[in-house]
Amino acid sequence: MKSSLPWVALAVSLGFVLVAGYQWNDDGEERVLVNNKCKCVTVTSKFVPSKDNPEEEVLERNIRIIVPLKSRQNISDPTSPLRTNFVYRMTELCKKCDPTEIELGGEIYQAQQSNSCNEPETCYTYDRDKCYTTTIPFVYHGETKQIQAALTPTSCYAD
Repeated sequence: MKSSLPWVALAVSLGFVLVAGYQWNDDGEERVLVNNKCKCVTVTSKFVPSKDNPEEEVLERNIRIIVPLKSRQNISDPTSPLRTNFVYRMTELCKKCDPTEIELGGEIYQAQQSNSCNEPETCYTYDRDKCYTTTIPFVYHGETKQIQAALTPTSCYAD
């Protein structure tokens, strides 16, 4: 019997481990696996009848990417050049940095499901739940001052 380790390593490197630890109900509904608002990506999956054998179900994955064509290289700087390079890596989209408690040997530990949580994330559009500001020149009575302006006002100011 051949080792399946190379296939597992390939699947992990390509990001096919999205379903690991996922609880499936056989209700035929589409499940959202990733909803990354920062990169405008949604990954969903559902079980569908196989085209080869209709009595068998296969996992269908749908990846929806909305490319923000007028996105700036620095989204907080309206004067920066337009972004022309968009990179989407499944491992980055699927990382979960919120610590979770796990029990090992009767003791409770805090763990993260990703090892790259300290790296800054490059966003292609605004996360509407985050406040973005920039410094702009403001002229008042002939005097120019540099002031902070909100790029996402609804996130920066309470109602």
